[in-house]
Amino acid sequence: MGRSRVRAPELTGRRWLNTGGVPLSLKALRGKIVLLDFWTFCCVNCLHVLDELRELEERYADVLVTVGVHSPKFIHEADPDAVEAAVERYGVHHPVLDDPELTTWDAYAARAWPTLAVVDPTGYVVAQMSGEGHANGLAVLIEELIAEHEAAGTLHRGQGPYVAPPEPTTALRFPGKVIGLPGGTFLVSDTAHHQLVELEADLVTERRRIGTGARGLADGSEPRFAEPLGLFLLPEAVAAAAGYDVVVADSVNHALRGVRLADGAVTTVAGTGAQLRTRVAPGESAAELSTPWDLTWWDDRVVVAMAGNHQLWTFDPVTSAVAVLAGTTNEGLRDGPPDEAFFAQPSGLATGPDGTLWVADAETSTLRSVVSGPAVGAAVTTAVGQGLFDFGFRDGPAEGTEPALLQHPLGVTVLPDGSVAIADTYNGAVRRYNPATRAVGTLARDLREPSDLLVDGDSLVVVESAAHRLVRVPIPASTRVDRGAHTVRRARTDLAPGPPSLRIDFTPPTGQHLDSRFGDPTSLTVAASPPELLADGAGTGSGLARTLRFAVAGPVEGVLQVSVAAAACDDGDTGGRQPAELAEPAGRVSPVFAACHRYQQDWGIPVRLVADAPDELVLALRAVR
Repeated sequence: MGRSRVRAPELTGRRWLNTGGVPLSLKALRGKIVLLDFWTFCCVNCLHVLDELRELEERYADVLVTVGVHSPKFIHEADPDAVEAAVERYGVHHPVLDDPELTTWDAYAARAWPTLAVVDPTGYVVAQMSGEGHANGLAVLIEELIAEHEAAGTLHRGQGPYVAPPEPTTALRFPGKVIGLPGGTFLVSDTAHHQLVELEADLVTERRRIGTGARGLADGSEPRFAEPLGLFLLPEAVAAAAGYDVVVADSVNHALRGVRLADGAVTTVAGTGAQLRTRVAPGESAAELSTPWDLTWWDDRVVVAMAGNHQLWTFDPVTSAVAVLAGTTNEGLRDGPPDEAFFAQPSGLATGPDGTLWVADAETSTLRSVVSGPAVGAAVTTAVGQGLFDFGFRDGPAEGTEPALLQHPLGVTVLPDGSVAIADTYNGAVRRYNPATRAVGTLARDLREPSDLLVDGDSLVVVESAAHRLVRVPIPASTRVDRGAHTVRRARTDLAPGPPSLRIDFTPPTGQHLDSRFGDPTSLTVAASPPELLADGAGTGSGLARTLRFAVAGPVEGVLQVSVAAAACDDGDTGGRQPAELAEPAGRVSPVFAACHRYQQDWGIPVRLVADAPDELVLALRAVR
């Protein structure tokens, strides 16, 4: 097959999960095809890959062993209890190596979440790729490896090393979001049970469950959900016109569902069950969605936090029309007009009495705001937080030399006094932002992954997700906390100060090709943090290579933010069907048809300018070695 022989480094970490306590080694897995999935549980792209791999794991159960290598980004993700909870929460049914020090991550030179590496039955790395959307290519590669190693006698069929953990017994399992219902009850998304639960005012007693509890997508009186999250109770007149009362963000089904409270009947009101794979610009729409996470009412429409492609969308319950409100799909932190703003996994939404739309932007650890008609300046602004790689637990002014910091917030609500309460999930806290003073305080601490908030009189109902319960906390005056600032722990890449070249290594899977009949089917976006790091080379354009120029008198350290997308079509597809136009300046896209596949990844590469360092940075979107 023409692959070079690169011996796979051994798997080293703190402990193993889903193996019954038995440590694994690549030597013990000889004879199997091993797929290493480098992931972290904050990363929505990693969650997409977990779902993509399920079919491959079932289809090739006797020859393929998937091993998750959990490589944390945030401090909280290095906590052993949090890792164990995440493996259960997301239904990971393969062995997982807990790698808090990134030992195995570094051994495989991983640069992005997620990264996949394929090890053949004789212990050699034969492919490595970043991002999601590789399932089709992996299937082709696995078939090739089966044929090659079965003929050579080096393939061993049989049961893998996965050992299922004990079944959980709590009434709720990783609840996600909550809303109040008429009559004083509460509706909560029981995410890991794939159901909705109506609770009495005591937050414990169940009135009813909606959904069979089986993971899936089915409408009617016995509906199925897949990790439902956000909920929104429609205004009475809108509900009457739409024919249902509650909109549900059914995250893993990539769909919005409508629930009629009178009888619990469910309909799919947006989305097809398939994940959106194209870029859709503000003002445009698509049939598919991408991991809707939360919902709110703003400017006479439902706003959807579309975490899977880093955008905000709108939804009309009466017509079922959807459209992009803000965000380019680039993952990052950039304020400005809606069609230029960057988000990173928006996960919590709330509307203030003045019409401000508040957004908990999880991966940038920020609180963002959107206004529909600003008198001056940008429509999207950042209230609290610094960006993709800076987080912490610190109160005080939102700006300055020691600004207030959050850590992966997932929920937000507006308090009676107009201030904003934030479910600061990975800090286990409820924080408060005062727009008048632009300062942050802490309302509650020592919670287990709070994921949503709801004002109920003089208290807050808090969804304490990792504790599998809802609790009430009073709304006190803020207290001050400072546990310091943190940055993402990754090794820096040394580059020469002279004009370096950036190259994306992308080899289409066997049976696919880059189709240039309608222009270059690739897009490359480069930015820097701080922006002063780059004098030239930033921006979006076609191609998989670019020459960069660092500022002569600029900083010597920073982060290069790189986003790439490429469309590859199946060989023999000459029917004139056009792949996605990924680099069109106006940002418009064409649909990717059934015969085409879209590959996309974002990297944040910490760099340091050093004399005599390499003058080329190579990132692998999909490299076959």
